[in-house]
Amino acid sequence: LLFRCCMQIKRDVYLSKLKSKKENGFIKVITGIRRCGKSYLLFNLYHEYLNSIGVENSQIIEIALDEVRNAKYRNPIELDNYIRSLIVDKDKMYYVFIDEIQKVDAIQNPYVDNEDSKITFVDTLLGLMKITNVDLYVTGSNSKMLSSDILTEFKDRGDEIRVNPLTYKELCEVRGTCGYLVWQEYITYGGMPLAVLKNTNEEKIKYLKDLFEKTYLTDVIARHNIKSKNAVLEDLLNIISSSVGSLTNPKKLSDTFKSKKQENVTPATISKYLDYFIDAFLLNKAIRYDIKGKNYINTPLKYYFTDVGLRNARLNFRQQEESHLMENIIYNELLVRDFGVDIGVVEYNYKDNGKNMRTQLEVDFIANKGSRKYYIQSALNIDEESKKEQETNSLNRIDDSFKKIVVVKNDILPWHDEKGILYLSVQDFLLHEESIDW
Repeated sequence: LLFRCCMQIKRDVYLSKLKSKKENGFIKVITGIRRCGKSYLLFNLYHEYLNSIGVENSQIIEIALDEVRNAKYRNPIELDNYIRSLIVDKDKMYYVFIDEIQKVDAIQNPYVDNEDSKITFVDTLLGLMKITNVDLYVTGSNSKMLSSDILTEFKDRGDEIRVNPLTYKELCEVRGTCGYLVWQEYITYGGMPLAVLKNTNEEKIKYLKDLFEKTYLTDVIARHNIKSKNAVLEDLLNIISSSVGSLTNPKKLSDTFKSKKQENVTPATISKYLDYFIDAFLLNKAIRYDIKGKNYINTPLKYYFTDVGLRNARLNFRQQEESHLMENIIYNELLVRDFGVDIGVVEYNYKDNGKNMRTQLEVDFIANKGSRKYYIQSALNIDEESKKEQETNSLNRIDDSFKKIVVVKNDILPWHDEKGILYLSVQDFLLHEESIDW
């Protein structure tokens, strides 16, 4: 169904990354939240690309381990034998695609009389990797072993391609237009590929709610042996969903449970549960950075959803605070563009009635890539001078020369103020990657 439905959707960003990593000697590990299109990217788009440059189908070895017909290849020795049997010409390069690699079970080593000696899928892949005319690609994510674990297993032998839900620009490409209606669709239903391709809002809502409950929650619960009806886990998701982009920490969340739920939940338990959702690629964590002090402040921090449609589905589409959703979307866009993203703090001293005072001002995002750095504020509007001053106060107190940007929802022409701050519409920011350098 995914392959059939997603034929309308191009994932050029990720296809380009796969092309750039072709035959680089590493195992390409395609990671990302479930149902974001990892398998489609590999088995359809990348397969078509290889055909277009002259690679024959006989050189592309594909196996989907979640299919019953391939169940015998969940044995690592059988999988190894099968793939090697198809590598028949040492003068040709073979491209091996393995979907749902975590389906391969660890087995007792039949050649060693030691119960602790196991053969796993990692052994199979590392063995195949040594064949000089094999280029290896894998995907995998479910309750037994999510993709972050797979990448860890490969240590320095894996090369990650992180796939995300559709960006706003990709949704515009699917719709063939941009503007108010597409923006409203995106901040409401997000960019999960099959949600985008549903015909009605009712179908989108049902799909996203089912996806959250029946896939992501089920995965986390099964993987970590959590009681299926865990009120703390459910309540924590609701709290994080309601306060997306707000500063928080496990201690603060523990206090919230105590005051509002009359429950004693330790910060350690909350931290553990949040890590489960980060590991499942459902949430991302942004740490604070003291811009003047040049050091990280580990707490409080912010959590953002990988897809705002899933966040809204969790809250039954009741809370649609556009400012927070826009901030979440900007954060996700920066990650897609391969920036490292922190949230910034500018601390400064001032006098109030003769007293020395100290305060902290927030910078929504510090985006880093190599030697490039950008300070970015997200604001619905700056129509009033007081609002403009509020949004730029922290930026104006940063004394380095890196670019400072305010992204607003309003449809404005890009402009710079007298202090060099660039003002962009969210449409320009999301549609034109080069806009941050205008």
